[in-house]
Amino acid sequence: MSPIDRIRSYADELTALRRDLHAHPEIGFEEVRTSAIVAEHLEKFGIEVHRGLGKTGVVGVLQGRPGKRRIGLRADMDALPITEETNLPYRSTTPGTMHACGHDGHTTMLVGAARYLAETRDFDGTAVFVFQPAEEGLGGARAMIADGLFERFPVDEIYALHNAPQGPHGVFQTRAGPMMAAADFFDIRITGRGAHAAMPQQGIDPIVIATGLAQAMQSIVSRNSDPLKAAVVSITQVHAGAAYNVIPEGAHLAGTVRTFDAGLRKLVGQRIRELAQGFAAAYGATIEVDLRDVFSVLDNSAEQARAAAEIATELFGTDKVDADTIPRMGSEDFADMVAAVPGAYAWLGATPGPGLHNASFDFDDSLIPLGAAYLARVVERRARV
Repeated sequence: MSPIDRIRSYADELTALRRDLHAHPEIGFEEVRTSAIVAEHLEKFGIEVHRGLGKTGVVGVLQGRPGKRRIGLRADMDALPITEETNLPYRSTTPGTMHACGHDGHTTMLVGAARYLAETRDFDGTAVFVFQPAEEGLGGARAMIADGLFERFPVDEIYALHNAPQGPHGVFQTRAGPMMAAADFFDIRITGRGAHAAMPQQGIDPIVIATGLAQAMQSIVSRNSDPLKAAVVSITQVHAGAAYNVIPEGAHLAGTVRTFDAGLRKLVGQRIRELAQGFAAAYGATIEVDLRDVFSVLDNSAEQARAAAEIATELFGTDKVDADTIPRMGSEDFADMVAAVPGAYAWLGATPGPGLHNASFDFDDSLIPLGAAYLARVVERRARV
């Protein structure tokens, strides 16, 4: 029996688990209920469980036949601060929080893979199951690594999988080299001088400065960066004022910078600071820029990306595998794990629907047996190398 068929035999149980996690989402580093449920399932399968890595992370260790190889599998557990707008029977019961990225599904797929491997034990060496907190920009991978993840649970390779709601359904996508972009988060705080809205000459209007700076920042990609190198500057928050007739004292811009190239990343940050300094001088305001390295470039190791594609081809067929997919400008902190250990990240296409981080998103449960089978087969194949 193929791993897909075997896992499909208990897919209803996995789907129930996924929907329970969906109904009870938890923000990064607050995944207390989620990690407890994961640990309980692993213990039920006879897997050695370690809790509390990186605050709320869980690691499971499963011994197969005698062997020296150790293969890591990772899933993310956290939800997003988004109010769900579906009418699903298992919709979020936590106000302002939902699984809008499918981490409930990723966690379930890894639980399914762990169950399969625990029941079959058809692999050499050791499987290490890493359930990571706080992937959504809060540094969960870095927290687990700093907590000794790879010292306490060394692995030769590590793999992860993410759903792709744009589809095509069941198509596995990976590549060697850069897979996802680096991301810097920024906060720009503008301090002017408040005044009556009818007497603007008495103030220094931070809103005028903020809107001008926001427009100027869009010129960084179009006029300062090499057009053959990808970069995205997105302002995602604008905060200022609280009354119709008051020019406020301050304004706040926030957003992200996405790049693949280290030199371009440095250039974009430098230009943001230079523009801010210029606007501050021109208007007589004070502008503070806080630019933070949040995600590294996710760079798949060549051998592991090739192996991932071969395993997916075995399971899904040649027509369902794209082994040289286009890199994406989104970011993922699995990047820090593959920077420490050889590994590969992949996307698995879902039935097309609302995109990631959308209030109407829901994970495609038909992917659970496919993703779980892939993760399990990675251990079976790569532990024998």
